[in-house]
Amino acid sequence: MRSLGPMELVLILGIALLLFGGKKLPDLAKGLGEGIKNFKNALKEEKQQAEEKKQA
Repeated sequence: MRSLGPMELVLILGIALLLFGGKKLPDLAKGLGEGIKNFKNALKEEKQQAEEKKQA
């Protein structure tokens, strides 16, 4: 599978800007970042709990 190049990323960003507007785009990016952070934390906690159960 081919990765996205710089032109594809610019095109996707341009379409997102047209769809959501300049004022909502930072809020969407912030929400996406927080969602990814929460997902990583949940995976880390689940892994720690599994290791604790394995040791007990």
